Amino acid sequence: MRAMQITTGHTERGADWLAEGGLRPTRQRVALATLLVGDGQSRHVTAESLYAAAQAAGEAVSLATVYNTLRAFCAAGLVHEITVDGSKSYFDTRIDDHPHFYWEDRGELTDAPADQLKISHLPDVPEGAEIAKVDVVIRLRRV
Repeated sequence: MRAMQITTGHTERGADWLAEGGLRPTRQRVALATLLVGDGQSRHVTAESLYAAAQAAGEAVSLATVYNTLRAFCAAGLVHEITVDGSKSYFDTRIDDHPHFYWEDRGELTDAPADQLKISHLPDVPEGAEIAKVDVVIRLRRV
């Protein structure tokens, strides 16, 4: 996650974002929210990259707190979790439905152009079930 110069406006944007999700603005939540959305840019982060950014910004948070806070942000609908390889999770601040590129050589998740994705047919779901969401992750490697 790239470094960000934090201003009062960034902190206010982070606090407003928490309010949108109905979350209490604790010091640690505001600090992490500010790093995620303070500059108005969408981000894909891992818990580890957000923890490193918090440490670089001088925020006193533990890695466990970052994990717990990201889970709270997910439950509040503020971020989406995208799992790659069954074990590595990325958290996306852009919550509309859109596909992703996963760059295997860099271990990085980026947005893919949604207007170019066409899903013409999904399999029938079992009786008593409905499709909640379809995640599309396109794995890339440099040639």
